[in-house]
Amino acid sequence: MSIGTNIKRLREERKMTQDQVAEALGITFQAVSSWERDEYKPDTDKLIKLAEFFDVSVSAIAEEKSNTFKTKEAIYDWEHMKTFVKTTARNFKLPATLKAVDYAIKAHEGQNRKHSSIPYIYHPLNLACHALSMGIVDDAIIAACLLHDVVEDCSAKLDELPVDEETKDLVNLLTCEKTNDENRQKIRSAYYKAISKNPKAALIKCMDRCNNLTTMSWGLSRDRIYRMIKETEEYYPVLLKTIKDTTEYNNAAWLLKYQMESMLDIYKRLL
Repeated sequence: MSIGTNIKRLREERKMTQDQVAEALGITFQAVSSWERDEYKPDTDKLIKLAEFFDVSVSAIAEEKSNTFKTKEAIYDWEHMKTFVKTTARNFKLPATLKAVDYAIKAHEGQNRKHSSIPYIYHPLNLACHALSMGIVDDAIIAACLLHDVVEDCSAKLDELPVDEETKDLVNLLTCEKTNDENRQKIRSAYYKAISKNPKAALIKCMDRCNNLTTMSWGLSRDRIYRMIKETEEYYPVLLKTIKDTTEYNNAAWLLKYQMESMLDIYKRLL
């Protein structure tokens, strides 16, 4: 695809007009129109501004590919994952997990993953399946995987969750208050420090980060990707150590470290 095609696609995905893009960049709509028709190419300064405006990497706009790979936003259908989690919960008698599945689906209804059309519930179900695939059949862990974002993103009340106190404590640890540029470091440091003291919370948070790393390529800006890499390198080694120091999670610690560091290395090379 050409640069012009990329700009037009990003604009239309956000349901914006050429006038709106032009106003944001301080240029004329004729300039935007000429870019989209590939009559002219934006200079470096405008490319950077476009990337910031659309919240994507510069390469998402600038790369001209005559041959592109076909990609998938989701590997598994979330309905199939739901069935798998529910069946496993019944077989292993996990009451909190059974309640958490339906609660999470309802709480996240209408939400999509960032920069995609994938239902948000795909994410917590992915974490639950990730844990089960590593042989972790713990009711509180699987239920907290499913509910870890409902308080933070769905305005759910912690005391209203249909689960036991251990699961609520895990969800509480995994819920981070909103931050800004001024308080982000302080809040995030305290957040990760609290999680590092609880092996189950650390395990869930590392699975959460692995899943989020796999979706960074969906359209995060270069700055956002860089910040995510730096945060992962700063905080997650401590969480992985907490997991490794817990005998029953030894294998999970190795797998999560391998997955996380492999993805970080790939992104660094592509950046």
